[in-house]
Amino acid sequence: MAGPDFDQEIKQLGATLRTIEQVLDVDAMKAEIADLEQQVAAPDLWDDQANAQRVTGRLSALQGELERFSRLADRVDDLEVLVELATEEGDEDSIAEATAELGRLHKAVEALEVRTLLNGEYDAREAIVSIRAGAGGVDAADFAETLMRMYTRWAERNKYPVEVFDVSYAEEAGIKSAEFAIHAPYAYGTLSVEVGTHRLVRISPFDNQGRRQTSFAAVEVVPVLEQTDEIEIDENDVRTDVFRSGGPGGQSVNTTDSAVRLTHIPTGIVVSCQNEKSQLQNKASAMVVLKAKLLALKKAEEAALKKDLKGDVAASWGDQMRNYVLNPYQIVKDLRTGFETGNPTPVFDGEIDGFLEAGIRWRRGAEKADVS
Repeated sequence: MAGPDFDQEIKQLGATLRTIEQVLDVDAMKAEIADLEQQVAAPDLWDDQANAQRVTGRLSALQGELERFSRLADRVDDLEVLVELATEEGDEDSIAEATAELGRLHKAVEALEVRTLLNGEYDAREAIVSIRAGAGGVDAADFAETLMRMYTRWAERNKYPVEVFDVSYAEEAGIKSAEFAIHAPYAYGTLSVEVGTHRLVRISPFDNQGRRQTSFAAVEVVPVLEQTDEIEIDENDVRTDVFRSGGPGGQSVNTTDSAVRLTHIPTGIVVSCQNEKSQLQNKASAMVVLKAKLLALKKAEEAALKKDLKGDVAASWGDQMRNYVLNPYQIVKDLRTGFETGNPTPVFDGEIDGFLEAGIRWRRGAEKADVS
């Protein structure tokens, strides 16, 4: 069997990286890093903690992006040298190693290329993910908890911090709802393709007759706001309720009534936070989530108005979008992109990059079609 055409493959990788370099604007990225490093070196940086966190967070994100690009470029150069030496010496082991590295590089460059498609207004933001059990009773609650684990495991695989704001446990098993933040650059742009209704088909472990059960869970993703975002909330429009945190099976987590629930009266949006011991901290965290949801609602209303003006009657983003079938056969399939896998286990364990990348490409295609 003939091996890969290394010269052609390496040239293709190099051309793709040069395109990515232009889209990322690496020179501008380096200039911003230098400016941020000067700000970080200032002795009074932490006098304003909010600004300090913004500056250091942005610096860390940019450094990570630049390092990722530079490391890939170095790997392509190293591969070229390895191929030259292996070919000259007729080293079959090195040729095999180069072939394996070529495959890994293609995947890594494709993943970075997908990142360049995340250029929406809020795509670079961190994300707040909400999961809600739908129809299906206890199976839906169990499915909702499985999805929460899937996304948090994905974050852990990528070394992204996760901050859980609120989890409402169901009586028998699973969760009614959950809200958590994933603190990573481009988390919103990446995970926003997960918005919609997820459907699970399996033999229910909660049915003593072993019948097949279909259950649903809804996923919502909104961007974390920054100080420059214009979302004003009238205090009179928000009702604050304080309650005692609860864990699985109704266990008492806190010894004081520190959990906070905010209800935005005009829209009916309700958010809760119970992860902090302080009532004030929980209220502040809940307000962050509320503002993010109000911003998302505002943008959704603007998008809907534009669609109405254009007469667009196509199904909106956020309808049922993925099936997880465990019986009578096994498959996880995205209904929009057609991307699928016959092994659900690693998907539930956080291996969802293939679905995310397919979703991002699909969305970009849909956006281009919408514009034309």
